[in-house]
Amino acid sequence: MSGSWKESGVCLKNDKLSGGSRLHRTVPSRGVSPKYIPLFLNLIFIFWVSPRIFAPNFREDMVSRSFKSLLVAAFSLSILFFSTVSKAQDSGPAAGVGEKKEEVKLNPSKIILEHVGDGHEFHFFTISKKPVTLALPVILYSPAKGWSVFMSSRFEHGEQTYDGYRLMEDKYIEEHKLDDKVYKGGKIFAVNEAGVPDTGIKVYDFSLTRNAVQVLISVLLLIWIMNSVAAKYAKGQGVTSAPSGFQNAVEPVITFVRDEVGKSNLGNKYQKYMPFLLTVFFFILINNLIGLVPGTANVTGNIAFTAVLGIISFIVILFSTNKHYWGHIANPPVPLGVKPIMIPVEIMGVFTKPFALIIRLFANMISGHIIILSFIILIFIFGAMNTALGWGTSPFFVILAIFIYLIEILVAFIQAFIFANLTAVFIGQAFEGSHDDHDHGDGHHDDAVVI
Repeated sequence: MSGSWKESGVCLKNDKLSGGSRLHRTVPSRGVSPKYIPLFLNLIFIFWVSPRIFAPNFREDMVSRSFKSLLVAAFSLSILFFSTVSKAQDSGPAAGVGEKKEEVKLNPSKIILEHVGDGHEFHFFTISKKPVTLALPVILYSPAKGWSVFMSSRFEHGEQTYDGYRLMEDKYIEEHKLDDKVYKGGKIFAVNEAGVPDTGIKVYDFSLTRNAVQVLISVLLLIWIMNSVAAKYAKGQGVTSAPSGFQNAVEPVITFVRDEVGKSNLGNKYQKYMPFLLTVFFFILINNLIGLVPGTANVTGNIAFTAVLGIISFIVILFSTNKHYWGHIANPPVPLGVKPIMIPVEIMGVFTKPFALIIRLFANMISGHIIILSFIILIFIFGAMNTALGWGTSPFFVILAIFIYLIEILVAFIQAFIFANLTAVFIGQAFEGSHDDHDHGDGHHDDAVVI
């Protein structure tokens, strides 16, 4: 037998001597083992750092001493933790030799985008690699195939084709080396007789995705809540007597929107716009709160949803304008030499207002979800590096995720208010110039404030 082997820093050499063979084992020289470094750091801290902390300040107050004691304990525990981890790694089997363990690469961006994006099912959680989902209706039309209506569960999470269609998944695209610029994950493509996706077959997708279903649920909730509250007022409850039940929670919110959004920005015309402002406020609020429920869709974090709301607000703003508003844009009150610069700026300002509404709501709502998911993903990233490190850091990241989640509940109300308030501000600016429009009944005039 001849040759040489190298495994885990050990070199085995075969030499032929006097008709026989002899194995020489060469072990590379090592310095101090890494597992002893935490022990040395611990000893240095105890015998050199600790006396310098406590000796000069022995008579300090109890709070300071307790804080320093906590630091010592935390440091010692961390040293002990990493010592255990390093020992576990060093004493691990020289095993692993000749064994290749296939590791699944974690793709944080893909996971996050899948959770904040749209889809054909509600995914709640996964048990033993089996996802627990709620399938949604798939409605397709193709000139070649006609109409097809079935549940998304027929695709078996993109593993199977059904009725001549396939729900494209990133895994399928990678395995079959398809062009990812043509074939997008999450979209439905028609397949040919061989079962291969064919882009030549046109497919019109009218499916009820989770964003669409959640918007319908929000609309039904909004109608039910407002009708139930309005029915109580129609019976005199809340007018001749004190409000009761859910009416108690809704009435202060309506009053707040009326006073702080409607009256303060629209003057005597506030009643004309209150139905629209209240609808926008409660519709955004309901979608924000539903989006915080695990497994649901982040509708307000979808640019298409916020774009529709922004366009509706833009239409309302345009229908509220007057000749003074357009005169100010076409002939701004600035020196003649500056007018050629200011006119394009004023025209651009007409469109930047709804654009600000769209981007502000979208960015604020999607960022909170991404931060929460990022903290959760970090647990698995550290766990992939070292199992003990993943378990050790998980409580910290879970606490941070819960903290951001609680902040998101507050942000849900704030963003609904800001969208309604800015819409009222822009409407108020649209009919500016008419003092009667801003007169609050006592002759006082308030100019709209741009936020």
